[in-house]
Amino acid sequence: MAMAVPLALSTPASAAASCGRTASDMDSSSWDRTANGANQRSGSSTGCAILGIAYNTHNLDYHCYTRIGNTSETWTYLRNDTTGTTGWVRDDLLNDGGSLTYCGF
Repeated sequence: MAMAVPLALSTPASAAASCGRTASDMDSSSWDRTANGANQRSGSSTGCAILGIAYNTHNLDYHCYTRIGNTSETWTYLRNDTTGTTGWVRDDLLNDGGSLTYCGF
C-alpha cells in the first residue's frame, strides 16, 4: 500500500521576501561588509532572479534581514556599493552572517 506524502513536506518553504521585493535601509552598521562570490537575488529565494554577484573586494551596505518561514534560514537585503546593485543574499554566504536588523515584513 502506497503512503501519500503531505503536500507541505514536498514543497519548499515560501520566501519571506517574494521575488521583486525591496527593503528600506534600516541597518546603520558600517558599509565595509563583504561576501565571497554570493549571488544577489530579486527575493529571498534561490528561485528568484540573480541581479548581480557580491565579491570579497566589494563594499556592501546592509539594509535588513528576513527569515524563511519557521526555519533558521535568513537573507539580508543589501546594496553593493561597488556595483550599485541591490538584492537579497543568503546570510550564510556573507562573511559576517548578515544584517542584525529585521525587515519587519
